[in-house]
Amino acid sequence: MVNLLNFNQSQLAEYFTSLGEKPFRAKQLMRWMHHFGVLDLDQMTDIAKTLREKLRQETEFALPDVQLEQVSDDGTRKWLIGTNNLRDGTSNSVETVFIPEDDRGTLCISSQVGCALECTFCSTGRQGFNRNLNVSEIIGQLWIANHALRQAPGYDLLPPGERIISNVVMMGMGEPLANYDNVVTAMQIMLDDSAYGLSRRRVTLSTSGMVPAMDRLKEDCPVALAVSLHAPNDALRDEIVPINKKYPIKDLMAACERYLVKAPRDFVTFEYVMLDGVNDTLEHAKQLMNIVRDVPCKFNLIPFNPFPNSGYGTSKPMQVRAFRDMLMQAGFVVTVRKTRGDDIDAACGQLAGKVLDKTRRTEKTIAIHPEQ
Repeated sequence: MVNLLNFNQSQLAEYFTSLGEKPFRAKQLMRWMHHFGVLDLDQMTDIAKTLREKLRQETEFALPDVQLEQVSDDGTRKWLIGTNNLRDGTSNSVETVFIPEDDRGTLCISSQVGCALECTFCSTGRQGFNRNLNVSEIIGQLWIANHALRQAPGYDLLPPGERIISNVVMMGMGEPLANYDNVVTAMQIMLDDSAYGLSRRRVTLSTSGMVPAMDRLKEDCPVALAVSLHAPNDALRDEIVPINKKYPIKDLMAACERYLVKAPRDFVTFEYVMLDGVNDTLEHAKQLMNIVRDVPCKFNLIPFNPFPNSGYGTSKPMQVRAFRDMLMQAGFVVTVRKTRGDDIDAACGQLAGKVLDKTRRTEKTIAIHPEQ
């Protein structure tokens, strides 16, 4: 069976053409699936019965399943989304988080089961990597969140056309650019006026710095860009963000400059997790200002959210403020991210899901360091 949720509109048009149908059927189906959230062919009244019957025989609308939904005291919601691997029969899960604010509703979406990049301060990175999510599993997170929120107290009385989810950030589990094709297709659906109709300014992709893929994204689907920087020099970044060994800071900054030529925003957001005694001194702030001097940017300082056996501590509030003030006095726009959903482990860096690590990273670590 062909899963129609794996297609963007142009791919869907090609599929309909292969069936001998008119390409405009793709727009109709996109509106039903994504704009209206309807996956029942019988309700798609402007599609001919003969075509609906053909689709019923050959296609399906296969969403990932919701294993658990949690609601934080601050209103943050987290869904544990099941993902089955049809090749080997294994079952994994990823996490999706909705963060309500006064002026927006932001959904944080995962792109991989686990992550292969091994950033040392990230719970997901500690688990290892299993596989990429397919398009239906990525866009399915937005579909599921939309559907659930429409029925949740406080949202259930909103008019059908009013968005609950106004922003999407590709900042959940995984490195989005390591799953390039599926992530781009899913974002194209998010941007499609016949689907979710989000603007490029309201879809943000966060990367640890996969430079060649950043250059591709600039041409294929330029959305707002966030870069997980976390260190102001190569020696430290090599240690805590290992991909820096392949794409060092100088190359990353040049890629950011190139990206801004076509970006919907005229700046890059640099994300910087504040690790006590590791990257949070005023000397680090000075180095940080130096490496970004040619890149229009703003900073998002993120207090480290602890998880078991992380080996890191959270920078003290006074140190975070001093770091922030030094950057602001130099003319940079700086925000300190407010921790949301930490009582349900939904805060930045805490997303874990359930990953059957095909890299066997944990086993290898224990074998080398049995004391851990």
